[in-house]
Amino acid sequence: MKIKEIVTSPGLTGFYFDDQQAIKDGAEHDGVTYIGEAITEGFTSIRQAGESISIMIILEDGQVAYGDCAAVQYSGAGGRDPLFLAEEFIPIIEEKIGPELIGKELNSFRELAEEFDNFKVNGKRLHTAIRYGLTQVLLDAVAKAKKKTMTEVVAEEYGLELSVKPVPIFTQTGDDRYLNADKMIIKHADVLPHGLINNVKEKLGENGEKLLEYVKWLKDRVEELKNEEDYQPIFHIDVYGTIGLAFDNDPEKMAEYLKGLDEAAQPYTLRIEGPMDSGSRKAQIKDMKALREEVKKQDIDVELVADEWCNTLEDIKMFVDEEAADIVQIKTPDLGGINNTIEAVLYCKENGVGAYQGGTCNETERSAQICVNLALATRPDQMLAKPGMGVDEGLMIVKNEMERVLSLLRVSQRL
Repeated sequence: MKIKEIVTSPGLTGFYFDDQQAIKDGAEHDGVTYIGEAITEGFTSIRQAGESISIMIILEDGQVAYGDCAAVQYSGAGGRDPLFLAEEFIPIIEEKIGPELIGKELNSFRELAEEFDNFKVNGKRLHTAIRYGLTQVLLDAVAKAKKKTMTEVVAEEYGLELSVKPVPIFTQTGDDRYLNADKMIIKHADVLPHGLINNVKEKLGENGEKLLEYVKWLKDRVEELKNEEDYQPIFHIDVYGTIGLAFDNDPEKMAEYLKGLDEAAQPYTLRIEGPMDSGSRKAQIKDMKALREEVKKQDIDVELVADEWCNTLEDIKMFVDEEAADIVQIKTPDLGGINNTIEAVLYCKENGVGAYQGGTCNETERSAQICVNLALATRPDQMLAKPGMGVDEGLMIVKNEMERVLSLLRVSQRL
């Protein structure tokens, strides 16, 4: 089966592009937006509409495969590619990539993904968002050509054993961290609440007191609302480097604070993502490793999750090799081609490090569905409910796609 035609369309994502540096510097909320001037290059305002591009492949038999190009909420921060705007990048896809795709045989996703993830225009690799969407549509096209699920294609090509068990789903509250936590608990989300703790003064507290109170509230709320005794969610909170800011990146002070959070969360497992942002990959690995060693020394039951400066497959391998985290977030759009997400999950698992197949609220329903198929094939410890920050929508999209594919796998295994 060959590729007959390439079609594109502009679209919206499930959230927004946010200037992370401006927010960290204290930009104030004004309704849904922020007051102040943008700081990060490419931004015209601190918050602006998230944009996507759908790439559609028309197969010889008339079937249509599609995937969505999307970039993370905090584009241009922490070493990531710059802002992704549809008007700027659609011509590149149509004029530079499309002609190279037409006529290609859809025999192997892995070969096609590796070819186009490394494709260059004027000597430069494509924006990570394009590589992300392009490899998504190639996976869907190969699956349609072979009349299999995308999960089965990935499992076959990477030599993986299929399972019909679901992968735990991690939900994120956005700024509405109380009402949205209620939604998560009612729907028995496996991992919660993310929390969006991205400002010391407003959300963490100068001495961490606001987050501590939130963790206490969260535990009490789970106990109050859960209607099944065996419901035992994992608490996973993303602090965007604010603990490091509040405690001067001192591993002993940070560990002492984490000890208090751990005690407040018990008996629930606590994961802390991005405890500091040290400004470079080398410094981040050094500081994450020092904090992890201090946490172990004090016998604190908190799992540290790498996020900042851990963007590419190369980054992830380095964090894993240096034992700088208990769990690594594999932020799917940042890795470009989804083949890199597959490799990253497998590398973490092979080396005894937790794999969190993440992403961003600023994706689309299509990228989320395809990520479900990757997770069902590679079996990370958890995957993100996405897109958006409303909880219900992202959890529905990911959960329902997961259950659909699992049901199809059960049927195919019977056959």
